[in-house]
Amino acid sequence: MKTKYSRVCAGIKYALLGSAIIAGSHSSLALAQDSEDAKKAAEEDVEQIVVLGSRAAPRSVGDSPVPVDVISSEEFANQGSTDMVSMLQNVVPSFNVNDQPINDASTLVRPANLRGMASDHTLILVNGKRRHRSAVITFLGGGLSDGAQGPDISVIPASAIKQVEVLRDGAAAQYGSDAIAGVMNFRLKDDTEGGMLEARYGSYYEGDGDTWQVAGNVGLPMSSSGFANFSFEYKEADPTSRSVQRDDAAALIAAGNTFVANPAQIWGSPEIKEDFKFFANFGLDLGNGKEAYMFGNYAERDVEGGFYYRNPHNRGGVNDGGIEAADMNGDGVIDDGEGHQLLLVGDLTGDMSGNCPTDIRVGANVLDNPRYITEVANNPNCFAFNEMFPGGFTPKFGGVVTDASIYFGTKGELEGDIFYDFSFGVGRNEIDYAISNTINPSMGPDSPTSFKPGKYIQLEKTFNADFSKLIETQSIQGINLAGGFEYRNESFESVAGDPASWTIGPLASQGFGIGSNGFPGLSAKSQGKTSRHNIALYGDVETHITDDFMINFALRYEDFSDFGNTTKGKIASRFQMTESLALRGAYSTGFKAPTIGQSNVRNVTTAFGTDGKLIDRATLPPTDPISVQKGGSQLTPEESESYSIGLVGEFDNGLFFTVDYFNIEVTDRISTTSGIKLTQADIDALLAQGVSDASSFTEVSFFTNDFDTTTQGVDLVANYSMDMFGGDTKFSFAYNWTQTEVDEASNNISAERIRMLENNLPPVRYSLTANHMNGDWRLLGRVAYAGSIYEDHLDSALDIDHVSSEVTFDAELGYQFNESMTFVVGAKNLFDERPDKNTLWDTEVAGAEYPVTSPIGINGGFYYVRAIYNF
Repeated sequence: MKTKYSRVCAGIKYALLGSAIIAGSHSSLALAQDSEDAKKAAEEDVEQIVVLGSRAAPRSVGDSPVPVDVISSEEFANQGSTDMVSMLQNVVPSFNVNDQPINDASTLVRPANLRGMASDHTLILVNGKRRHRSAVITFLGGGLSDGAQGPDISVIPASAIKQVEVLRDGAAAQYGSDAIAGVMNFRLKDDTEGGMLEARYGSYYEGDGDTWQVAGNVGLPMSSSGFANFSFEYKEADPTSRSVQRDDAAALIAAGNTFVANPAQIWGSPEIKEDFKFFANFGLDLGNGKEAYMFGNYAERDVEGGFYYRNPHNRGGVNDGGIEAADMNGDGVIDDGEGHQLLLVGDLTGDMSGNCPTDIRVGANVLDNPRYITEVANNPNCFAFNEMFPGGFTPKFGGVVTDASIYFGTKGELEGDIFYDFSFGVGRNEIDYAISNTINPSMGPDSPTSFKPGKYIQLEKTFNADFSKLIETQSIQGINLAGGFEYRNESFESVAGDPASWTIGPLASQGFGIGSNGFPGLSAKSQGKTSRHNIALYGDVETHITDDFMINFALRYEDFSDFGNTTKGKIASRFQMTESLALRGAYSTGFKAPTIGQSNVRNVTTAFGTDGKLIDRATLPPTDPISVQKGGSQLTPEESESYSIGLVGEFDNGLFFTVDYFNIEVTDRISTTSGIKLTQADIDALLAQGVSDASSFTEVSFFTNDFDTTTQGVDLVANYSMDMFGGDTKFSFAYNWTQTEVDEASNNISAERIRMLENNLPPVRYSLTANHMNGDWRLLGRVAYAGSIYEDHLDSALDIDHVSSEVTFDAELGYQFNESMTFVVGAKNLFDERPDKNTLWDTEVAGAEYPVTSPIGINGGFYYVRAIYNF
């Protein structure tokens, strides 16, 4: 899909391409260099040395006072997943992500969770610099991440990664807002020569979801003292379907309606029409201990998923003409809503002179009703949407996500042995929504069937000045002092959709809905841009009291232009008890600032209500008069207190392990409320404010500081290598137990939502991976366990109390033909495990064959082949 890029995106795109050309012009200078030994040394260090968690000199993982996982590029390459979010879940046990088959914007950017927290409780860094947020706000985030607005890490190609460092500890006092659950730092490759190309094909066992992917990386010199490293990835994927026919659709077919699809509604992975990712990383030695650096990316992803089926007899605002009261069950009492379903018919004359019927009973199949045939279908003055969609319709929803960033800076050493790092970065994310196979009901037969409902744009600019100095003392390693300043400006912009997606057509006054059904467009008066800025001052002190005892202090002050300031701190220490065992622990306070998007966004989402019917839910700013009437107010930061204590073991036989307990208390957590029903008085108030489509809303929701939680857990990570069967085998074991309790919540959070917060993530996850190398052969096996969860099916109070625990196996076999060429065949979920079938609410509601938030997904086994060329 073609999109118009903003000046920022276009500038970043062409700057990166220009840099690639310039770097390529210097490639001949590096081809003569022999850096094989240095390259091997760097590859050995990449699994041991981290820069995350401290502003002192880089250190080994075992020497860190807080838990840090280091994931090498090899670990990303050796698995069947093709997107960064799923890859991380395979190697970090406290990192969870669900499939999002029908979940509005969550289908485009899947929310992921570290240590039981929401997706925007984890700070994302690239090369140690803060990554900008996605413009996508996950209005339906599976309970835990409802309303979250975090970075989109799926735009980072695995081919660009040198290693990923995962800090599993509160770090807001060091890195700022969002680092309540931890920090992930993606370090980009910096090779000056060589590279790789990879082609991959895969498909699910059921024969759908075919995926094609090509990826590559190349390292080039930039003069004789610098590097330019480029990575790309391109992917396409077909959709999947794990659906059964809904009862209402089956009944229509049985009654003779031949226009109903089977299945009428699709549950599965969305179609990825195209997914392009590009990253560039540059470094240049300026001499005298100084260097310059720059890195950036451009990515574009076009995704289309499904929506809920619209029944041609009773879809509100489209076909539902109300109920003709009648005693249908013969008990002598006419209950509310009991009676004959009537068809919604519009008068096209403009002056209501068509005398169109309002009392046509739909029966089992309205298409066979003689009155419908003569008085509507063959009457030019009257109209029903059964004429356009006789079998109902299922909208297709998606959009184009465009992401771009560029960072540049310089670092080095000043007089007095003071180290500095000055940097400036710009990041931009845009989501351009699209919906098709639907209508704007108020426009009647003149309605188009495809719409562009609008855009959201997140733009961030960041400047950092960091300083550090090691003060020599009589202590073992001196005192490391660090500090700095940060300025960040961010904006969130809403851009109106095409007029047909939001216009009020002539049939609106007759009960027909307004806007593109399923995702009404942003109107011209709803568009706008809001911004804010913040400054931060931070300091860090680290020293060894003795050879064996290290202690670290951090303090951070931040001042935001929209809600005020906050000061947070952290203390961490490590004690080497014996030659092989060390004790470590940390205590910190943290915060997460409300995003500018959460404070200002307006959106309409179609979801299931508690009565099992589809409703349109409007998300309004918390300061909107209707939100205030329902309890809304200006958002304030989330506050956290966390502590951890752990043990590190490094033994001469090669065994390395860490075990850490963590406890995180978060107060005033920000999320969207559960749907709040609108009364007629509320609707009249909205209309009086000029919200002309208010009559289409059934419920409202808004962002609020609404509940407190306590999350605790244990992480265990162990690695061991040994000789086996004539080759080398590396074993990796990772275990996580996490428990969340909602300590306090307002009436805006439903009981089902609380259960989702507490029980929708598996309480226990673990994986054991064995990677065996033997000559030209490599064999990898992985077994993974995910515990049982609770699901509020479709967020509509349809409880599935026990989504069963599951064990899955992955396997991969590789053969290296020569120094350059390797061929790999593998399977993810080798034995095609599925969650227990959804027998409670499958055909009765929406046709989902499996619980849709199952931690192992709903698609089953996936096989793949890869061909890798190294040069």
